[in-house]
Amino acid sequence: MTRDEVLALNHHMYTLKSSESEQIRNVMIKRGWINSDPEVIKLLEHGYEVFEQNVVTRILAETPEKVFFNNCPKCNKLARTPYAKQCRHCGYNWHDVTAKFKISSAFQLTNRSFYLLGEIIEEEINPGQLMDLTILGLHKKIKIGSIELADGMDNEKPWNRIGLGTNDLTGDEKQHLKQKSFLNPIINIFQS
Repeated sequence: MTRDEVLALNHHMYTLKSSESEQIRNVMIKRGWINSDPEVIKLLEHGYEVFEQNVVTRILAETPEKVFFNNCPKCNKLARTPYAKQCRHCGYNWHDVTAKFKISSAFQLTNRSFYLLGEIIEEEINPGQLMDLTILGLHKKIKIGSIELADGMDNEKPWNRIGLGTNDLTGDEKQHLKQKSFLNPIINIFQS
C-alpha cells in the first residue's frame, strides 16, 4: 500500500474505534492516528469498501506478477489461504501437484509441437509430467512432450520464457488455449 493508503486505512480504523468516546478520539487525533490531510480523507470519500476496491485494483494493475490467487483446480473458487491444497467449497485435494506454470501465450510451430509459453511459478517441470488444463475449460491432463526456451521482444524489451510442448490436443482445443492464454492463467503440473 502507498503511504496515503496506509494513513487512510488507519484513519478509518481509529475513527471507528473512537466513535463512542470523544475523549479517546481526541487522544487519537493528538497522536496523529486520525488524519486531517484532505488527500488522505479523499481516499475514503466514497466509503471504506470503495477504498478497499480501489487499492486492490491499483495493486493488481501495477504489480500483477506479485499477486497470486490460490484457486481450486477443479471448481476455480478461491482457497482459504495461499498455501491451501484442499478446497473448502468442493473438497478437491491437490496435494499431489508437482509444479505450477503461468501461461503467457500459446502457439504452434509448423511441423512441431503446440507450445504453452510462460514461466514456472513453483518447483521444477520435466518432460513426461502432465499439464492440468481444467482451469482453462478443458477437462483433461495432457503430457508434456518437450520443454524449450524462448526469447523475444515485447515493446522493445527482451524476454525469456519457457515453452511446454505437447502433441495431445485437437485443433479446436489449441484454438481455445490460444484465446484463453491472454488471461495469464496458472496451471498445475502433476506426475504422470
